[in-house]
Amino acid sequence: MRKLRTHLSLAMTLVALVTVALISLLSNVFVGSRFESYVREQHEVKTEHILNDLTMQYNGLARTWNTAAIHEAGMYALREGYIVKLYDGYTGEIIWDAENHDMTECEHIMKEISERMARRGSTGEFTSVEYPLTRNNRLIGTAQVKYFGPFFLSESDFNFLNALNMILLSAAVASLLVSFVVGWLLARRIARPIARTAEIAKQISAGNYALRFSGITKTMELDNLITTVNHLSDSLSKQEGLRKQLTADVAHELRTPIAALGSNLETMIEGVWEPTPERLQSCYEEITRLGKLVADLESLERVEGGNLALAKTPADLMELVRIVCDNFAGDFANKDLKLRVEGEQSKITIDKDRISGVISNLISNTVKYTPEGGQIRVCVRDSKHESILTVEDNGVGIPEDELPFIFERLYRADKSRNRNTGGAGIGLAIVKSVITAHGGKVEVQSKPGKGSRFVVTIPKDGDWEVLRC
Repeated sequence: MRKLRTHLSLAMTLVALVTVALISLLSNVFVGSRFESYVREQHEVKTEHILNDLTMQYNGLARTWNTAAIHEAGMYALREGYIVKLYDGYTGEIIWDAENHDMTECEHIMKEISERMARRGSTGEFTSVEYPLTRNNRLIGTAQVKYFGPFFLSESDFNFLNALNMILLSAAVASLLVSFVVGWLLARRIARPIARTAEIAKQISAGNYALRFSGITKTMELDNLITTVNHLSDSLSKQEGLRKQLTADVAHELRTPIAALGSNLETMIEGVWEPTPERLQSCYEEITRLGKLVADLESLERVEGGNLALAKTPADLMELVRIVCDNFAGDFANKDLKLRVEGEQSKITIDKDRISGVISNLISNTVKYTPEGGQIRVCVRDSKHESILTVEDNGVGIPEDELPFIFERLYRADKSRNRNTGGAGIGLAIVKSVITAHGGKVEVQSKPGKGSRFVVTIPKDGDWEVLRC
């Protein structure tokens, strides 16, 4: 199994190789095609130049040819790869023939050109073409030109193409080497943070939540991955702390009633105390406390365990608020608390019993943590898509560092866990689970000494006519 760095390096090198090879191939084909067109044009120009030179060597008055000049022009053409034979236009006699003049040289040039074109892969051959020579619209001769067709390359042309191919090959090799180095460096830059993040994730899975990835890669996806892993480590660390706190809280909640119950029973069994109705009543109250704690835990388990079946029916959230508040009338009177209920009707489809429990839990908390003579405000707001319930007080408030944890099971800001100021710390956990089951959310804002505000938002199901107070 290859490493990510190796995979990336090979992939980038392969892409570069294919790209360079494709560019080189297309460049070679394009340049070759254009150069072939250029050579054909040059062939026509050279042929026309040879014919013009021959035509100029004719003396029209004497009807004679300058054979010395024709010989010079013919030898020049031979060195260019053109074998010329000149016929007189009147007599038909051969004026000059390159093959008769120097057969050895002609064969040498023909062989050299054939071999040169064979190396290039050409399958042409030497062909002869006759061209009429005229002056003043009169035929003065015929030139027979033999050359390698359909075209041929001179030695300089052949060297130019070889040099071009070498340049393309060198550029391809250099590009491949550069792409490999750049690809390796880039793959190393990408693979190192990924490998480091994978190692941190492995350590996190082993329970080491203190590790963090520090630094910035300047790559958005990698930075997002690193941030996510760091957040995961933070969350797991907090969850581990909450798990340990939960264990301690459960032990504390069970230890107090069990210790009191055991102490009372032991004293009565040893005969130190008489089993009077008052002492038996005290034992019964401790047992009741244990039963209530177990019932609360069972209720929380049902809500959080995914087995919560909501019996949704149409309801008016404001009406539920008023009913629950009426149930707390005695508590408000005992502490001289001023209650203000305001807002508007909000028709919504909910599980009325469970939402009533949510409202009851929130109001119960405000009663417990608001001093005598305090104020409690409950407000219902309605919108097209959701109902909003706000419960706020001017009580003791919650420290800022405690706010993220108050919806956790058995969590209480009062570390003494005094029964006079709160329950087992399960109510708010149930509140969050019920609201989440309804597709809503619950938020809290609080300042120590100034009070708390709980905001519950529940999305609507169905089409209701919005009624205003």
